[in-house]
Amino acid sequence: MAAPAPKPEEISHPAMDQLQGLEYCIDSNPSWGEAIALGFQHYILALGTAVMIPSFLVPLMGGTNGDKVRVVQTLLFVEGINTLIQTLFGTRLPTVIGGSYAFMVPIISIIHDSSLASIDDPHLRFLNTMRAVQGALIVASSIQIILGFSQLWAICSRFFSPLGMVPVIALVGFGLFDRGFPVVGRCVEIGIPMFILFIVFSQYLKNFQAKKLPILERFALLISITVIWAYAHLLTASGAYRHRPDLTQINCRTDKANLISSAPWIKIPYPLQWGAPTFDAGHAFGMMAATIVSLIESTGAYKAASRLASATPPPAHVLSRGIGWQGIGILLSGLFGTLTGSTVSVENVGLLGSTRVGSRRVIQISAGFMIFFSMLGKFGALFASIPFTIFAAVYCVLFGLVASVGLSFLQFTNMNSMRNLFITGVAFFLGLSVPEYFREYTAKALHGPAHTRAGWFNDFLNTIFFSSPTVALIVAIFLDNTLDYKESARDRGMPWWVKFRTFKGDSRNEEFYTLPFNLNRFFPPN
Repeated sequence: MAAPAPKPEEISHPAMDQLQGLEYCIDSNPSWGEAIALGFQHYILALGTAVMIPSFLVPLMGGTNGDKVRVVQTLLFVEGINTLIQTLFGTRLPTVIGGSYAFMVPIISIIHDSSLASIDDPHLRFLNTMRAVQGALIVASSIQIILGFSQLWAICSRFFSPLGMVPVIALVGFGLFDRGFPVVGRCVEIGIPMFILFIVFSQYLKNFQAKKLPILERFALLISITVIWAYAHLLTASGAYRHRPDLTQINCRTDKANLISSAPWIKIPYPLQWGAPTFDAGHAFGMMAATIVSLIESTGAYKAASRLASATPPPAHVLSRGIGWQGIGILLSGLFGTLTGSTVSVENVGLLGSTRVGSRRVIQISAGFMIFFSMLGKFGALFASIPFTIFAAVYCVLFGLVASVGLSFLQFTNMNSMRNLFITGVAFFLGLSVPEYFREYTAKALHGPAHTRAGWFNDFLNTIFFSSPTVALIVAIFLDNTLDYKESARDRGMPWWVKFRTFKGDSRNEEFYTLPFNLNRFFPPN
């Protein structure tokens, strides 16, 4: 007897506006105890980037371990302020606003500027370089402030379709592949156990409950970091790395960061703590490219966060509002001297999906931890001394999770269309291939492919093409809006997208994105 023909609904899955299976969405909250523990978990995860960027840049500038600790403290303090601002007045999505690697190219260019590199006194060189970076950040922040608060970015977003956003959002995660397993491989005896333990706790044992709370799934990061950190400390104390190369010791030992001994007990960061910023047109122009990259990467991360918080895609004016406040965040970074600009922390977006908790309150609590521990230097430095290999192991999961959220937007498009296959494939490939070329070229030649006498021009091009999401956006948006676009609205997913473009297009938008304290009276939505 022949098997009955399958029903259409058994063959395909209907496209869904919001992800299913999340425990808490953007405006629903766990109990206070659980929310505080989850907020602390987000704080611990944010430490990875907050420590890594100053640890790399400060020694190049001539700074000491004490200078490095102060920069880490300042970066965390400003991260906390920016996260609170973004969750209260910006997009209102549960996103941690952290330090950005997009600013590395122009900052390294400033460090190598002949007028600064020729200063003999290391401390004076550090201060002068810091002030030059601050001045460049202050000027460059105007790009996001203007594009955001003028609603120009909202106008630009009209050219975005679900198809065009797929490679951009996906490469926000995939584009960070060099910060995953290549870093794990520097200390496999710590990295591999961390990777395995995190997956086992968060996925295979996620149904284990204590007092009706899925404790292993919800706190997989905290538990696994505690276990592996203790294991790494045991290896360090037993002398396992005593005669190993310096690079291995830096990546494996728990006592090589030199943060705890250098940290003051109490230190409150304040604006202009390094002195008055200095301004140079060339430095500022190069830094503007980094703010554009940060803007594009954050746009993809905001859309990923909206799905992992079980919200609707942020309307155009909300997205633009968030970018404007992010510009204010970069301005604060320049005033305080964090040594980098700000962007959405991709790893913290991934953690929303891993814990299945997309609550805004949890992220606001994590911002409180950032501010509190940045002032209590010794305690903050204790957590900041976790080997970076441990964070890299977690990134292998969380960056991949964010990337897969980008791929989920394909459900709203027609992937039986050769046009769509062409655009998606080319944007993905070039988004990975072009930055890899720029990375390889820079590693060999010690300068980027753009190497003219105009330093600002070099910084601008090298920064733009170092970013996978930025290359993907340029390629995908251009092709999507020039290649048979009039006949392809349905294939591109525009009928689904259109109701989320304006604040009143969907009743859920008001629930998720309305400003607090009845501020919508003064800033009415478009």
